[in-house]
Amino acid sequence: MQQPEEQPLSGGNVSDGVVRVGDTVRRPTGPWTPAVHALLTHLHDTGFRTAPRPLGIDDQGREVLTFVPGQVVWPDRFALLEPARRVARVARLIRDFHDAVEGFTPPPDAQWQVLIPAEGADIIAHQDLAPWNLVTGGEDEWAFIDWDTAAPGSRLWDVAYALHGFVPLSAHPSWRRADAADRVRIFVDAYGLDEAERRDLVPLLGRRTRSMHDFLRAQAALGHQPWATLWAEGHGDAWRSDAEYIEQREEQWARALLTG
Repeated sequence: MQQPEEQPLSGGNVSDGVVRVGDTVRRPTGPWTPAVHALLTHLHDTGFRTAPRPLGIDDQGREVLTFVPGQVVWPDRFALLEPARRVARVARLIRDFHDAVEGFTPPPDAQWQVLIPAEGADIIAHQDLAPWNLVTGGEDEWAFIDWDTAAPGSRLWDVAYALHGFVPLSAHPSWRRADAADRVRIFVDAYGLDEAERRDLVPLLGRRTRSMHDFLRAQAALGHQPWATLWAEGHGDAWRSDAEYIEQREEQWARALLTG
């Protein structure tokens, strides 16, 4: 029987070697792959379906995952997150993931791909919940992809990063929104943070964003790819500008989250 043709998949900034084969995706593996597969299996076993399901390793040593049909939001499909109730839906999906992962016990020999050490380690966080990793299909077919950088982190660490991407909290004129504070509140209300968590989140928004700039700068200085190329292309400058935009408006985010 003839095997389906391999179709290279693009999107995001790190997609070399990622292909679609029929209803599956094949990706390069790493030391973290067994732990990530254990995590994804746990999520599906608990009823969380907003992620690919692992199917093992193929004869070329690549991981095999179920293919998630639909459209990726980033960079030119932000209309998929309108009206604001769709931002609330993203927040609820993240809350569902965080609740599902609470019961996950990593394998004793688990290795994780830790790119940026997180603040806190109460869960295994996705670490890259962003529009470039959200596939939107039908009403019941939204899913987060690219779990290979999942690693110990915290709920707020994931939420702060997700707010940056999904509101978005951006200094760039093409992405900056006059209703950013309203969307922050809608997102956080839908996720269900309490008052103490909201207070902790406000300063974390800037720190989490700035951590991306610092990571890219450090990796570029060492010549590590693909980060050095991203730094040369200006991604570091974009993260720094976004961090400054967020930090300069901390009072605005606090008012949105902590007042009536």
